[in-house]
Amino acid sequence: MSDCGTAPWHKPWSTSGPGWLPRNLVSGHPYRGINVWILASSGYASPYWLTFRQASELGGHVRSGQKGSPVVFWKFGTREVQDGDEIIEKPSVLCRYYTVFNFNQCEALRVSPPQATEPLPHIDPIENCEQIVTEWLGKPAIRYGSSHASYNKMHDLVQMPDLTSFDSAEEFYSTLFHELTHATGHPLRLNRSTLTEFERFGDEQYSAEELVAEMGAAFLCGFTGIENKTIDNSAAYLRTWLEVLKKDPRLVLVAAGQAQKAADLILNQQAPLAQEVAL
Repeated sequence: MSDCGTAPWHKPWSTSGPGWLPRNLVSGHPYRGINVWILASSGYASPYWLTFRQASELGGHVRSGQKGSPVVFWKFGTREVQDGDEIIEKPSVLCRYYTVFNFNQCEALRVSPPQATEPLPHIDPIENCEQIVTEWLGKPAIRYGSSHASYNKMHDLVQMPDLTSFDSAEEFYSTLFHELTHATGHPLRLNRSTLTEFERFGDEQYSAEELVAEMGAAFLCGFTGIENKTIDNSAAYLRTWLEVLKKDPRLVLVAAGQAQKAADLILNQQAPLAQEVAL
């Protein structure tokens, strides 16, 4: 994760929307979770990636001296362990790492990334944001006109200041996305332990939940195309919580996966059973 003030999920290309998230050139599948952040921070204009072997299979190769980017596959499950006279199930995580290269780091490939056959229609990013909020099925109640932004898990209620209280519409929706991501953890939705079990502000569970909420907001800001206006605030916010979580870097991986699930829920998309690299 970056510690120099630049949020790692900032995508360098200008076309917004799900079709331009980092994805594998061969399978076409988008990367998910922490992999979106790793690859989107690399600075390449193309969203297409492939492994060294895939480049060879396509008749090309990675250019000499090019450095790859790590991506991670992980799957959560359970395993049986002996506990005295009993066999119990304990959580387990399968984790594997791969190295991928951007299309622009390769040459002589037999295929080229798909190109748009016609100009993409102009979509107002703010309209995009409002549509996401309006169309989320099963969302919590949202009450505007408050003096602060918050999510009340007891009442399943998001409270927000009016849009005119913010410096920009982008900041308004970024904040709203943050609170809506919190709401995805409600027992009737994803039942996320970092939301349901934290006991006091500032403890580890609370810190992890704040990281999930801001990552989820960042995913949604990138999806709607407003991240260029909100990225500095998100970077500063995330640095605060990452300091608290430095003792266990795995929590960042887990938080990214949870944030991806939260964004999927808000976007009414079916999340896969495993967060994984689609190679």
